[in-house]
Amino acid sequence: MNQTLPANPFEQLILDLAPRYGPGEARSIARIVFEDTFHTRQPAFRVFSPAEEAQFLEIRRRLLLGEPVQYVLESADFFGYRFVVHPAVLIPRQETEELVAWVLAYLKEQKLQAPAVLDIGLGSGCIAVAIKAIQPAVQLYGIEKSRKALALAKANARRILGEGQVTFWQADILDMGAWPPFPLFDVIVSNPPYIPRRERNRVPEHVLAHEPGLALFVEDEDPLLFYRTIGAFSKQKLKPGGAVFFECNEFNATAVAELLRLQGFTDVELRKDLAGADRLLLGRMFDSPALRNRLKTPNER
Repeated sequence: MNQTLPANPFEQLILDLAPRYGPGEARSIARIVFEDTFHTRQPAFRVFSPAEEAQFLEIRRRLLLGEPVQYVLESADFFGYRFVVHPAVLIPRQETEELVAWVLAYLKEQKLQAPAVLDIGLGSGCIAVAIKAIQPAVQLYGIEKSRKALALAKANARRILGEGQVTFWQADILDMGAWPPFPLFDVIVSNPPYIPRRERNRVPEHVLAHEPGLALFVEDEDPLLFYRTIGAFSKQKLKPGGAVFFECNEFNATAVAELLRLQGFTDVELRKDLAGADRLLLGRMFDSPALRNRLKTPNER
């Protein structure tokens, strides 16, 4: 691979990336590289030092191999905040920002003094940390199975929110035996694995090659596994009137909505994202025998 600096690095990078991403996205990636790494909005006039030239050529090499720019730069913007990302976590996406916006609007409507919010499947921590950053009164909790992802979520939380602002646990939500110690929450939010393996052909090649399959895919035999499990968890752990929010696979979102109704959730609402796909879901839990028992004092039980 040619590692000589092109005459116009910015335009050449666009040409190099266009066959993979298309000209529009290629230009966006090139702008991210020049703005975030070389701190210029006028890339055509940027003169590199020898060290910067070597840095640019290494970035270009990795991009041409198909690595997402966010992993190459170890940085992704989400809801106005910059998160460190690496291949152990998914790259934050726009539809997930829409999920966060809905949760924030809900919290504002409820006017709770210090709502307890749980994010299941933290990844980079982008959902949880963005919610807390916008609504500082939130008591923020999170669950993550992957040690590497959990360490990154904690680091992002410290950098954006400061020390001691979150309670994050390493746990597998599918392990029902781990549920009892968790407290009650006002809101539970999750962007769980939701792509059946049979739908791998719908996933872009660069996503398959670089983003963590653990966070993307669920077995074909039970594509609603995480929704059903988190729904059951939410029935136990939501306060009366509490809500669970999901990001969904557009191809089975209506099935997830029906699942929540069958589990006893009310006010189930399915929303489209900005692209017009059924992607965002809300369900509220007003009452259940388990909740009534948990809220009783020891003398009442």
